[in-house]
Amino acid sequence: MKLLFSHIPAWLKNKFLIAAIAFLAWILFFDEKDLIAGSRRQSELKELKAGKAYYTQEIAKEQKALEELRSDPAAIEKFAREKYGMKRENEELFLVQKAEKD
Repeated sequence: MKLLFSHIPAWLKNKFLIAAIAFLAWILFFDEKDLIAGSRRQSELKELKAGKAYYTQEIAKEQKALEELRSDPAAIEKFAREKYGMKRENEELFLVQKAEKD
């Protein structure tokens, strides 16, 4: 048995070093809050922040359009013509649809 342990360096036999290495391995790879899960959460957080910025910008645009519709009668007419295909009397309306690709 002595022959088996004679090839191991003395610093590797230190129980505090072994405990510290085991602790670091546990924290880095096996714990609930390990490095891999942390990096995954960071990337998810970046995606959520980008989504928040996009939706904040879209909300601002929609609020501006809504305020314009509330205050400008010409904007209401334009909206009705574009979205609902409404027309004035004695006016012809041609709706052109894009062809679908097969």
